[in-house]
Amino acid sequence: MSKSQAVLQSEDEPANSPAASEVAPELSDAAANDPELPTYIKKGTPQFRRTALALFSGGFATFALLYCIQPMLPVLSQAFAITAVQSSLALSVSTVMLALGLLVTGPLSDAIGRKPVMVVSLLAAALFTLASAAMPTWEGVLVMRALVGLSLSGLAAVAMTYLSEEIHPQHLGLSMGLYISGNAIGGMSGRLISGVMVDFVSWHAALAVLGGLALVAGVVFWRVLPESKHFRPSPFRPVTLVDGYRVNFRDAALPWLFLTGFLLMGAFVTLFNYIGYRLLAAPYQMSQVLVGLLSVVYLAGIYSSAWVGSLADKLGRRKVLWAAILLMLGGLLLTLFQPLWLILIGMVVFTFGFFGAHSVASSWIGRRAQRAKGLASSLYVFSYYVGSSLAGTLGGLFWVHYGWEGIGLFIGGLLVIAVAVALYLARLPALPGNAIVQPAH
Repeated sequence: MSKSQAVLQSEDEPANSPAASEVAPELSDAAANDPELPTYIKKGTPQFRRTALALFSGGFATFALLYCIQPMLPVLSQAFAITAVQSSLALSVSTVMLALGLLVTGPLSDAIGRKPVMVVSLLAAALFTLASAAMPTWEGVLVMRALVGLSLSGLAAVAMTYLSEEIHPQHLGLSMGLYISGNAIGGMSGRLISGVMVDFVSWHAALAVLGGLALVAGVVFWRVLPESKHFRPSPFRPVTLVDGYRVNFRDAALPWLFLTGFLLMGAFVTLFNYIGYRLLAAPYQMSQVLVGLLSVVYLAGIYSSAWVGSLADKLGRRKVLWAAILLMLGGLLLTLFQPLWLILIGMVVFTFGFFGAHSVASSWIGRRAQRAKGLASSLYVFSYYVGSSLAGTLGGLFWVHYGWEGIGLFIGGLLVIAVAVALYLARLPALPGNAIVQPAH
């Protein structure tokens, strides 16, 4: 063997391929012979468990704080005498500010480090949520919700980059899936807690409880997450930032993955923004508690994000992404029927497909990006939350004018485009991933 040898793995190489299977043992041997060589975190180690717990907690807090407001939208409409479209701004303003913050926090993490940005992000978001619980006016609520979104951009931008840098490539899909499982549990818990509580206490109290839980999750994240070993700082200069944008948008696949995030999240948020309005009205006339309890469908996402992510590690992301999006489309079609049991099954299938597809697309970003990885993750999550903001609010117009059939048409259009993009990505030639340089034995 030469003095050093680079082992390359395609960004979509299945974990059981020869290239992938050779990486782990050689890297382990090299690390054993050279203690200065940083090692990747592998499945089954204490570091992997700590990382999974921390990122799970971070994902939980992010989605809980962001989406706890969703089941409260009808309550806010009544409390402040506003329309459904105006009420949806409580969510949209958060996602807009989160998306804008991503353009700064991702590159900032490239300069000062991953963990500090994520820790400050979580703690600040929890504090602003507690402050929002004390707001007596609609304008005050919107301001606090905007600050929550801006704060959360730090974790949303950096978590995927941290995982792609620190986790061994063979286990990246699984670790990304576990992180997104935290998102799913956070989204479910945030909606469930707030949706049930507002039937018994004020929306102020519901937000205060969620803020307190997020504060605890932020402290756990801070204490448990291992420090970065593979992070290499790059100066935060305008020239470097412009070069990072150029590299990412010239890539044949990354812009299409950004678009995929936009379409997936736009479809997902639109369905859950307005399904509550449908089920509260005739002929279902469900109570606010029951509508809040429907958040248990997120359990499907908790399972699918890790399972589909692991499946993509084995089969390749190109073979899995489009199939997960088709599941979303199938679930949507079931919600168009009148029987409640079909609507519920449709919500479960839709949620299963969404979290699976998001897990695959987000891990693909980390493997595909060759440079400016923090910016690449930021651009994906930026697109993801822009989709949430724009589609989530635009969907309200379809609901007001055309009812649930209009919502189905709108979401269906987004998903058909997403399937076409996934099939296009499947035909693109793969690029080699980052090289792992190994010294001679």
